[in-house]
Amino acid sequence: MPTQPPTLRPIRSYVLRQGRLTAGQQRAFDQFWPHFGVAAESTRLNCSTLFGNTQPVWLEIGCGNGTALAASADRYPDRNFLGIEVHTPGVGHLLQRLAAQNSQNARILQQDALEVLRHRLPDQSLAGICVFFPDPWPKKRHHKRRLVQPGFTQLAAHKLQPGGILHLATDWEPYAEQMLTILSAEPQLQNTATDDGYVPRPSERPLTRFEQRGQALGHRVRDLIFRRPAADASA
Repeated sequence: MPTQPPTLRPIRSYVLRQGRLTAGQQRAFDQFWPHFGVAAESTRLNCSTLFGNTQPVWLEIGCGNGTALAASADRYPDRNFLGIEVHTPGVGHLLQRLAAQNSQNARILQQDALEVLRHRLPDQSLAGICVFFPDPWPKKRHHKRRLVQPGFTQLAAHKLQPGGILHLATDWEPYAEQMLTILSAEPQLQNTATDDGYVPRPSERPLTRFEQRGQALGHRVRDLIFRRPAADASA
């Protein structure tokens, strides 16, 4: 029987910031959203219909201006990529990139990621979920706004196919430690690191300008890759 989505806190992990679209970003929305965009609804997504094929689907939550998603879509034409980003200028930039490289394997949602996971994606429908550099909400009173919480991790595990991976990256050490603790406590996931800690940056994760700036400031980036076992008894 299908699993019931875990109860998640109603607190959002983001704040919608006002941002003005450039003329180019507005043109990108006008021209390319009908092809790349997915309406923000509550109906279940059929990924095979959405992409027109049965290639494995990778979800990136909070894809920003789309640097990583666009690079991955270009590098791996045998995968489908679904990006979630609520900030409109970033989506406009991503639309420009996808159109410029003529991507056929990427789609974009402007919708709360938890709503998408709970209501729009079937269980065991994703080959991978990526969350790169989520807002660390550094003040203690704001920690409840962090995306990576036990409810999110359990829900993400439900959406992964057996053998699927959850890949997180952050340059905020306290958040990395929290991520490691929460993911390690999720029984549906196993750490791929040999020491049950962090993994070196995989070559398939594109290096963004955000990360390069952080490295220049001496920020260490920590990657975590957890896998849903292929022989998952709960599948």
